[in-house]
Amino acid sequence: MALSFLPDLRLNAETHGPETGPAVVMLHALGTNLRIWDEVIPLLPPTCRVLALDMRGHGQSDAPPGPYGMGALIHDAERMMERHAIKDAVIVGLSIGGMIAQGLATKRLDLVRAMVLSNTATRIGTPAQWQSRIEAVQHGGIPAIAEGTLERWFGRKWRDEPSLPRFRAMLEATPAVGWMGAAAAIAGTDFYTPTASLTLPTLAIAGANDGSTPPDLVRETAELIRGSRFALLRGAGHVPMAEKPGPYAALIAEFLESIGHV
Repeated sequence: MALSFLPDLRLNAETHGPETGPAVVMLHALGTNLRIWDEVIPLLPPTCRVLALDMRGHGQSDAPPGPYGMGALIHDAERMMERHAIKDAVIVGLSIGGMIAQGLATKRLDLVRAMVLSNTATRIGTPAQWQSRIEAVQHGGIPAIAEGTLERWFGRKWRDEPSLPRFRAMLEATPAVGWMGAAAAIAGTDFYTPTASLTLPTLAIAGANDGSTPPDLVRETAELIRGSRFALLRGAGHVPMAEKPGPYAALIAEFLESIGHV
């Protein structure tokens, strides 16, 4: 891991693979951090140069007071790619990470060659839903929303999921100020129009048991982008890299090969 000292905050990142390899940038979900990719990165083509980031307010990155704007989160990713001399990358974005990917592709096509939009959409939830959750965290901290979040992530049988302890710990370790700041960014974002203008290669991945971004919502998002493709992972929810790391990594690897990135 390495902290990058930007003018306004420190952001944590981790790199893997040869410096001159084809670039893959991985952006995690709300309430997680770059450790969600630990079982996926070793299964990607070894020639790839992988950059995984901790979003502001998460992991080892700084957690400034919120609310955060989606534009700031996009700018963070943009600055970190420039800091690591990465361009022409495939952006793999999970949930809010997928929203950041859409915004980054709209703003900086020189940095983004293709996208993997995992368990995400142009708009996630409603402002009222997010405000209710933010208020719950204000009064009770992350534990106040933990069980509802984990059920949306893993589905009805969430208590039986083997990776549950690791993901619960990751969620509950997220600074409340960071969670609330990023939740506010989701609440204020609707990328329907800009995403519908995109034409770059895109793979959309959905989990059959996802209660946060159900498969139909992910499919609708994919259909906005000309030439996109859609994949459904059965037996997986909102964080398929936890439940199905092998099949999930295989989908990404096959996509990278199909567009000639590796």
